[in-house]
Amino acid sequence: MFRYQIIIEYVGTNFRGWQIQKKGKTVQGILQEKISKLLKEKIIIYGAGRLDVGVHAEEQSAHFDCKNNINQYDKFLKSINHFLKKYEITILKIKKRNINFHARFSAKLRIYKYVIINRISRPVLEKNKGWHIMKKLDLNLMKKSAKKLVGTKDFSTFRKSSCRAKSPIKTMKSVKIKSIKDTIEIEFKSQSFLQQQVRSMVGCLKYVGEKKWSLEKFETIMKSKKRILCAPPAPSEGLFLTRIIY
Repeated sequence: MFRYQIIIEYVGTNFRGWQIQKKGKTVQGILQEKISKLLKEKIIIYGAGRLDVGVHAEEQSAHFDCKNNINQYDKFLKSINHFLKKYEITILKIKKRNINFHARFSAKLRIYKYVIINRISRPVLEKNKGWHIMKKLDLNLMKKSAKKLVGTKDFSTFRKSSCRAKSPIKTMKSVKIKSIKDTIEIEFKSQSFLQQQVRSMVGCLKYVGEKKWSLEKFETIMKSKKRILCAPPAPSEGLFLTRIIY
């Protein structure tokens, strides 16, 4: 038996998320079907993260085991991407891994970015790939608030009620905000995240940027550990899984 890691790029708009569901198309489901067809054996895909409906991936990581010894990586990529051409999914890389490697549990760092399109005109080229906010956001206030998120903390305020994580305590390595013309990108780095944590944090940062909340209120709500006080989560269309580091 051989274990392979694959790196996947996809647009999440038309999928019911990453993980296989009882109804609807999912990225995991399509990959399992197409790789099984190509290799002529039943394949089970294990992803590094369970991305929600509408979330995109620049480099989602996954692994699978198979009886086939895949030697010609270019041939595999050409063949599998041919099978995937009707979907907004492409496999960028394939790599043989040790049998102890696990796409989810071996991950040392997960990097997400959230894109905000901050202008009056609605986005056309970036449609479904960013949160369109017409009101001008105060970037400096957002950066000051973002610093409060860094470190080992209880992130219960930003945790969805259905989250199954054993603990709400996570270590945020960094939160960086940059602006290019009218596009704001917020990058989050952590080994792992709670369900809906990134989108909830972005929703709160937006409130600060709009001056609905002061820096003090942001910090008070973060420390309250009360989900009910959290701002509405940012929409999934602006969220991208950027990279998984092992």
